[in-house]
Amino acid sequence: SYRISLSCFPASWHFSLSPLVLPSVPLPSFRQLLFFGLLVGLLGLIYLLLVTGKGQDSWNRKDNYFHRHLARVTDVEATDTSNHNLNYGLVVDCGSSGSRVFVYCWPRHNGNPHDLLDIRQMRDQHRKPVVMKIKPGISALAKTPEKASDYIHPLLSFAARHIPKHKHQETPLYILCTAGMRVLPDSQQEALLEDLRTDIPVRFNFLFSDSHVEVISGKQEGVYAWIGINFVLGKFNHVDSGGDQQEALVRTRTAGVLDMGGVSTQIAYEVPKTVSFASPQQEEVAKNLLAEFNLGCDAHRTEHVYRVYVSTFLGFGGNAARQRYEESIVMNTLTKNKLLGQHVGETGESPLLDPCLPSDLQDEVGPATQKLHLLGTGDFDHCRQLLQPFLNHTNETHSSLNGIYQPPIDYPNSQFYGFSEFYYCTEDVLRMGGDFNSSKYASAAKSYCATQWRTLKERFDSGLYGSHADVHRLKYQCFKSAWMYEVFHTGFSFPMDYKNLRTALLVYDKEVQWTLGAILYRTRFLPLRDIQQESLKGVHSHWRHSFSFVNNHYLFLACFLVVLLSILLYLLRLRRIHSCTTQRCTPSTVKWLEEVIPKMAYCERMPLNCCFFQ
Repeated sequence: SYRISLSCFPASWHFSLSPLVLPSVPLPSFRQLLFFGLLVGLLGLIYLLLVTGKGQDSWNRKDNYFHRHLARVTDVEATDTSNHNLNYGLVVDCGSSGSRVFVYCWPRHNGNPHDLLDIRQMRDQHRKPVVMKIKPGISALAKTPEKASDYIHPLLSFAARHIPKHKHQETPLYILCTAGMRVLPDSQQEALLEDLRTDIPVRFNFLFSDSHVEVISGKQEGVYAWIGINFVLGKFNHVDSGGDQQEALVRTRTAGVLDMGGVSTQIAYEVPKTVSFASPQQEEVAKNLLAEFNLGCDAHRTEHVYRVYVSTFLGFGGNAARQRYEESIVMNTLTKNKLLGQHVGETGESPLLDPCLPSDLQDEVGPATQKLHLLGTGDFDHCRQLLQPFLNHTNETHSSLNGIYQPPIDYPNSQFYGFSEFYYCTEDVLRMGGDFNSSKYASAAKSYCATQWRTLKERFDSGLYGSHADVHRLKYQCFKSAWMYEVFHTGFSFPMDYKNLRTALLVYDKEVQWTLGAILYRTRFLPLRDIQQESLKGVHSHWRHSFSFVNNHYLFLACFLVVLLSILLYLLRLRRIHSCTTQRCTPSTVKWLEEVIPKMAYCERMPLNCCFFQ
């Protein structure tokens, strides 16, 4: 018999043909062989394209996932100011009680138009965020606006010392004023802003224009806070499902934000474009509460277009609500005493019973001339009932606190994060921060309210409560628990069985400021420069990343084609030999076969005759 062996790593093929079998094997025609070879080659090419295409997509997704999660780790490391590819940006938050400067940094954009800048807070050599605060607020200079630039100078000098000097001229600076400036007359606002616009470019070399300093609205501030929180949560990292079109990107569901401070409460969440309005009047009202914006660097792309509802409710914060409640019970009790000739609450011996204070807690409220003595009864459910009128909630469809319009929320498919008082109420005393469960929360709040004040104080002295808890928190935890519960369920109309609220103080161990959202939005066009540069070397970059993955597949295909070609040639030779056998070969044919056969395969020693096989 005759045996031919062909090998090409990682596979080998062996063929053995018997002289007795060969004559009976029906050999294909040349056209059949050609068709068979083309078909097999085409299948191999399709396999290569599918495997390498999927491999490249998988590589890219894993690479992006790795770098996103690596960024969360390196985010707490000291910023490497020697890195020339690092960019910087400044945001000054001019608030009511003081002003703070935040220094941000980000590496070069990766060139993918679907991705945002990877902005993070700059950290000094001690790994602490580069932040500085001064007091009082800039609004205190309303009558001396010429001192505004002197007031802001320490903040900018502080930032300038941390940013490499050769980077100053390309570092954008934004000065954004909030609540304190909003209450000033327009003329005083403009005088302060004009002094900043005039003097800052003279003193500092930052990238600064007239539009970089302004008084922002509460709506803008809420949108920036929503952007910052969703950015840190990774909600703007779209998933590529394959293909090059925008439709191939799967948008991640964004998170809504609830924030209850001491004075105000705010809600912000994305509203789908499919939401309709009941009337033209409702649509007009909604326009003032909805903000539509594009976070992407290309105005023609829509994967980063968002429509967000934002509403801020002054007087609905935890402390402001308690103050309104106390003023109400003082006025109502004094009026009732006067009409009925009673003396309820005038002395400690005849206190007014307050269900919103822990059991047996004594307290005094009201002005010095009209002090009212209170005694807590710790009745959580009764307290909730008393607080409902303070929500100013109406029975109209899609209305919120104060009767303000609120677009419908797809509760089963939504996710919300609760900050500030939403976290303090659940965690500081009740130790239930995190995933919110309404029934468990109400049960724990009832138990706390009904506990004797003396017992609560003993637990506090023993360190059983959170590190943020103090005596003030203990006194008003019952009230604030009931207020938060009512704002969430009655005011914002969240169902009692809502499972997708998470209360938090930090996001990934970081305090997220609205200034992060502000610089993300205002620097959204900066990646265009990097994208244009990346597009010039895109082909080389693609080859460099993909070669390491696909080179084995190319090798396999090359070996496969070599083997296929060898088989085809061998079959062609056999076809000619078979033809020779059936037609009784001539001596010249025998001589040719003697020259060819040793080159094709290993042949055992045996006499050759005209028919080649015996």
